[in-house]
Amino acid sequence: MAARSDEIIRAFIAIDLSPELQQVLARLSRELQARLSHLPLRWVPPENIHLTLKFLGDISTRNLRLIQELMAREAALYPPFEFSAGTLGAFPSMRHPRVLWVGVEGPKVLFQLQESLEKLMARLGYPPDSKPFAPHLTLARMARTARGEDIRALAHALRQEKVGYLGSTRVEAIHLYRSDLRPSGAVYTRLFTAPLQPSESALVV
Repeated sequence: MAARSDEIIRAFIAIDLSPELQQVLARLSRELQARLSHLPLRWVPPENIHLTLKFLGDISTRNLRLIQELMAREAALYPPFEFSAGTLGAFPSMRHPRVLWVGVEGPKVLFQLQESLEKLMARLGYPPDSKPFAPHLTLARMARTARGEDIRALAHALRQEKVGYLGSTRVEAIHLYRSDLRPSGAVYTRLFTAPLQPSESALVV
């Protein structure tokens, strides 16, 4: 969906997953949906699963060029790297789960990149996240209509699930996405890609 020069859109900066990891997550999601079908969970389509580095929220498309320039400049300072995915977790906690996710383990450079993007976007007026960066891949969210007994049932079910290492992704770029909320769910449109470029000035992993 093309953006007008004065439009307000929802946007975020993220890392795409490898096709192999996406396929594994799609299979895991199908298996979990079958076992948790009695609970009011809203499942993220596998093609929409990504590693979010910075959720910008509502932005003016007049700021798009500046955001893209800052992303490109910063990404070029960092070398490509890999992260792995595995284990199930939940926000705010496994005892009171409302967001179901797969954990991510990555090198120091992942956290450095995220922190630098957070600071750059804050200078443009996009508030930093109040919580420390906890890299994860969201699988599902509890519906707003969920009752306490649903939360407890999900907590109990998660204690029975054993999920180990699922796969890895090599990161060679970061992306700016637009998010359009529709009755059928969110639709993501990639607006910009900023490649990572190893060089003599790259940060040490």
